[in-house]
Amino acid sequence: MALFDLPLDELRRYAPTVGEPADFDEFWAATLHREATAPVVLEVRPEPTGLRLVDTWDVTFAGFGGEPVRAWYTRPAGVDSPLPAVVEYIGYGRGRGLPHERLTWPVAGYAHLLMDVRGQGSQYGSGGDTPDPHGGTRGGPWPITWGITSPHDYYYRRLIADAVAAIAAVRELPGVDPAGVVAAGNSQGGALALAVAGLVPDLAALIATAPLLCHLQRAIDITDAPPYGEIVNYLAVNREHEAAVRRTLSYVDGVSFARRATAPAHFGAGLRDTVCPPSTIFAAYNQYGQAHGGAAPEQNTIQVYPFNHHEGGDAYQVQRQLHWLAGILRSPRREPVGSR
Repeated sequence: MALFDLPLDELRRYAPTVGEPADFDEFWAATLHREATAPVVLEVRPEPTGLRLVDTWDVTFAGFGGEPVRAWYTRPAGVDSPLPAVVEYIGYGRGRGLPHERLTWPVAGYAHLLMDVRGQGSQYGSGGDTPDPHGGTRGGPWPITWGITSPHDYYYRRLIADAVAAIAAVRELPGVDPAGVVAAGNSQGGALALAVAGLVPDLAALIATAPLLCHLQRAIDITDAPPYGEIVNYLAVNREHEAAVRRTLSYVDGVSFARRATAPAHFGAGLRDTVCPPSTIFAAYNQYGQAHGGAAPEQNTIQVYPFNHHEGGDAYQVQRQLHWLAGILRSPRREPVGSR
């Protein structure tokens, strides 16, 4: 794919006004409200994997509406001291798969929670284990269009609520430093990590590569690649729903979450990416933390890959994430364990 979006020098300045509904904060406060006595972690079972250098548990926690969400919890074997924890969110169309598929973070010395994605897992990979009980909501046949005519029914309302609950769940698991929790993901996973950064005020760091759901009004206008193309296809048939769809999308836009975030952030973007166009990613990065009226954290960075598509930096990006996060977690900005 040739370069198709704004030139890089314009991308670095690109900070468009993204319309927010007046009740954005109230909507998410009501969505995330949980009774203080309601349990977050529902079940933790050891998972035999045949791997000797890591230990894994099959975790079930209470997500949106208290509904069960599955996750893999993995940490270095034989390490009992509290560790920083990376909560990783998964890309569009796949589920949590098998526990030996995602070992980078635990092998690097972190506790690692890999959240399953409700209702997904059937497009590629090794499947998922979390159903979405809300399949009857109006919308198209793809996850990104489920319930898309109403923000209350929209699929990503549920999925973002699950992602926030995963942060609370990992902080209850044994061997986790609650002050060292990191949200991480690529594509859809990056969108969830970014939303979490805007909704959870005390994350240690955010890692979001090619995040989906950013500057959505522009995204559906400049690309037909899925999953944005699935919204385009839905509107090509349901022409009368455009206003309702655009209103719903305004409640899940990553730019709005980015503006509210405070944790140090590591982004990544491929300049030839038609799946998550670079201007949509820069729109979030360039406005990160602005709702608080101060400068963005000085540790923030965005890695740019001029010749890459949605894969971005691939393993090179992971290497950069590892080095960056190690530096962030050594920073005196972090609260010591037990200081809450």
